[in-house]
Amino acid sequence: MTDSRACILSVSGPSLTADEAKLFAEVRPWGVILMGRSCVSVEQVTALCADIHAAIGREALIFIDQEGGRVRRLRPPAWPDFPAPGKYSDIYKRDRDLGIDAVWLHHRLIAAELAPMGLRADCAPVVDLLHPGKHAIVGDRSLGDTPEQVAALARAALDGLQAGGVAGVIKHIPGHGRAEVDSHASMPVVRASREELEADLAPFKAVKDAPMAMTAHIAYAAFDGQAAATVSSRVIGEIIRREIGFDGLLMTDDLGMNALGGTLADRGKRAIAAGCDVLLHCSGFIKDATAILDEMAEVASAAPVLSGKALQRAEAAEAVTKTITPFDKREGWERLHKLLGASGAAMA
Repeated sequence: MTDSRACILSVSGPSLTADEAKLFAEVRPWGVILMGRSCVSVEQVTALCADIHAAIGREALIFIDQEGGRVRRLRPPAWPDFPAPGKYSDIYKRDRDLGIDAVWLHHRLIAAELAPMGLRADCAPVVDLLHPGKHAIVGDRSLGDTPEQVAALARAALDGLQAGGVAGVIKHIPGHGRAEVDSHASMPVVRASREELEADLAPFKAVKDAPMAMTAHIAYAAFDGQAAATVSSRVIGEIIRREIGFDGLLMTDDLGMNALGGTLADRGKRAIAAGCDVLLHCSGFIKDATAILDEMAEVASAAPVLSGKALQRAEAAEAVTKTITPFDKREGWERLHKLLGASGAAMA
C-alpha cells in the first residue's frame, strides 16, 4: 500500500471497463466506491470487486453508501430492504437498550451483505444531529435529535459493521444537521454560535475512535466562515483533530458536489492542503463513462501518494476489516423484525 494514491475513485457501470482497469493500475487508488449504477446482483458485484482488486494489484478497500432508506446503493429485490436510520429513533425513545440493539442488528446485517461480496467499508453511520426545520438532506438519515441518542446509536452502528468485517465512516464531520441548503447544489453556511454548535460536535466526540470520517462541505461562521470544512485547515486542525479529537482517516465528501467551487483538481489540492487524508470522488451525477473516467483522472492527479500519518491511518482503517464475529443472519433478521414491530420497513 506504500504506493497507493490518496484517493477513492468510482466505476461507471456494473463492470470495470478496460480504460478504468488501466487507470486503476496506473494510479493505484487507495480505495474505490460503488454507486447504484454498479450494483445489479450479488454475483455481479462480487465479480466487479474481484476485478477491481486485480486491476489495482491488491485488496483495496471497496466502499459503498449503505445507510438504509433513501441512501442505499443495494436495493430490493437483489438485496434486503433496509429502513432509514431514523426509524430506530422511536425505538430508542421507548427503550434505550432495544434501540441500541436494533441499530447494531441493522448494521451487522448490512455487513453480512457487504463483506461476502468484497465490500469492506460502508459510508455510515450519519452522526449528524437532526435539527427540525433545516434542509431535508439529513432528515431521516439522522439517528436522533439529541447528542446522547446519536452518540449511543452511532456507536452501535460502528460496532455492528465492525463485527461483520466492515469499516464504518462517520459523517459528516463536524456536523451537517444545521444546513439550510443542499451541499450537492451549493455551499451551506451555518451561522449558529460556537456554543450552539457544541451539541453538534458532541456525538462526533463520542465516536472519535471511528476508523474513518467524512467531511462536511459546509462553512461554519463560528469556525471559519470563508471556507467549507473540507478545505479549511482551521476547521480540520482546530475543530476536527483537536476539539473533537478524531485521529482516524479523514476523507472528503464527494468532490463532485457543487459546494466547493473550482475545478476538481483544485478542490482536491485544497482539501489535501487543509488536512484531509484522502479524496473521495463518486461522479454521482454523470452517466457517460468517458466523462467519469476523465474526472477520475483529474482527481487522481491532485492526490499525493499516501505517506506518513495518512498512511498509518489508512492501514489502521483496513485492519478493522480483518476479523468477522460469527453471526446467524436468519436469527438476526427475525430479531430485527420483532424490534421494528408492525412497521414492515425491513424485509429479509
